[in-house]
Amino acid sequence: MQGSDTKWEGYADWRNRAAMKGRHGGMLAASFVLAVEILENLAFLANASNLVLYLKDFMHMSPARSSSEVNAFMATAFLLALLGGFFADAFFSTYLIFLISASIEFMGLILLTIQAHRPSLMPLPCEGSAVSPCKAVSGSKATILFVGLYLVALGVGGIKGSLPSHGAEQFDDSNPKGRKQRSTYFNYFVFCLSCGGLVAVTFVVWLEDNIGWEWGFGVSTISIFLSILVFLSGSKFYKNKIPRGSPLTTILKVLLAAFIVGCSSKTSNNAAVNIYVNPTAREDQSEERDKTYSQSLTNSLKCLNKAVEGKSIHRLLECTVQQVEDVKIVLKMLPVFGCTIMLNCCLAQLSTFSVHQARTMNTNIVNLKVPPASLPVFPVMFMMVLAPIYDHLIIPFARRVTKSEMGITHLQRIGVGLVLSILAMAVAALVELKRKQVAKEAGLLDSKETLPITFLWIAFQYLFLGSADLFTLAGLLEFFFTEAPSSMRSLATSLSWASLAMGYYLSSAMVPIVNSVTESAGQSPWLGEGISFNRYKLDLFYWLLCVLSVVNFLHYLFWAMRYKYISTGARS
Repeated sequence: MQGSDTKWEGYADWRNRAAMKGRHGGMLAASFVLAVEILENLAFLANASNLVLYLKDFMHMSPARSSSEVNAFMATAFLLALLGGFFADAFFSTYLIFLISASIEFMGLILLTIQAHRPSLMPLPCEGSAVSPCKAVSGSKATILFVGLYLVALGVGGIKGSLPSHGAEQFDDSNPKGRKQRSTYFNYFVFCLSCGGLVAVTFVVWLEDNIGWEWGFGVSTISIFLSILVFLSGSKFYKNKIPRGSPLTTILKVLLAAFIVGCSSKTSNNAAVNIYVNPTAREDQSEERDKTYSQSLTNSLKCLNKAVEGKSIHRLLECTVQQVEDVKIVLKMLPVFGCTIMLNCCLAQLSTFSVHQARTMNTNIVNLKVPPASLPVFPVMFMMVLAPIYDHLIIPFARRVTKSEMGITHLQRIGVGLVLSILAMAVAALVELKRKQVAKEAGLLDSKETLPITFLWIAFQYLFLGSADLFTLAGLLEFFFTEAPSSMRSLATSLSWASLAMGYYLSSAMVPIVNSVTESAGQSPWLGEGISFNRYKLDLFYWLLCVLSVVNFLHYLFWAMRYKYISTGARS
């Protein structure tokens, strides 16, 4: 047993003193992060899940534009996680990045709350106004809206880029117990994310729809403020990784050195460098790999091995063997990242077109009228139930069967999520066909009246996509954290959120592309503006996403079957 006077190498406490084993880190420290995630995701999802209706009803944007704006906002928030991860690895600790980012989100939410509270800062109502044509928000009012939204996006990005890895850093990588605790942490991170989401899509959405949006924004503002206080209360328990310099600089230097040396005639075979290429070098270490790589290069991505000769070209291009191998690891993870973008494009539909679908349907359950934006309650509750079952029943059983530490590998878990997303889009297309058939039979294709069909049909696609999100997000977070070099973990973990960003951007881009292609083919645009939502060919759009998801899954299998795990705990 390690004494409390043993230092954590490469870590410091919140006062920048050496972190000590027994005093810092462990599940207690990580539990503060899990509590913060509940509050943080409540603040974010409370607005994101219902934002499409806020933009449509109060900012007077069309369904297509409101969906595109939400996609752009969500994508920007998740893409900025890369910036948060970069700064956490390069210059600041994850501890500081969270505090800075949460403060920025807090300011953005205050601005949105003030705008929602003051009618003078909102567009004039459309209905019943002879002097107020129904025009989308513009001018200074639009400026306030988008400044507030993108301050929130910047804050959310920094939090997503720092908080998951901050919690994961609290565990000891050098023994199986620490790695198992870290795996449990990632499962419960998704569980806590769902807890915050449950409150957001029920209580806060109800406030927004029935009392006022200033109340919804106000609850989010209070929630993010409380998350800062909870995070600070755990300060004395955290161990914070000491930044090791810019990981992007290392990546760019290795790539540039390999390219220049490979193309240069100045480098001869007798260059005065000590290189040993070991084709059977082990690729299964975690913290220990920094030492094992100090003497040998692996045979994978051999084109990068030339980078260790960079000093012969220029001293600024000097690369160590460890740096070369670290860059190889990152490059080998990128195809997995790319293959999850399509899934997240499908997930984007939950906060855009699916909400519009539900709004045309009967949202009453007995005598309770459910806000359409509360539909995510179905996948959220399912994720809350499945996450503990997965961690306490499925994983222990899989470990006994496979005789491996992980039981189910990260890539297997991601693959399950991709399959579920295919099923989700097929179900979504079938449900939309049924919804339109009901509208046609009731003679309501061009009407805004509520259709005689329950919105619970939409719940099926939410359940499938929610399950896909559970498997993929937790798998991605742990995959990138455990496989990445220790100096690049925050940045690598941020790729999980960047995949979400790319999915939202892709979804946003697909709407005008699909409209343009279908219009040029002599058809009416599938998702065109100025027509009744019941006239949208949303079912065909969902079938298109289903087919693309099948192609994407085959692409994923190609890379997943060839990937060799780096970390000991991730090997099957």
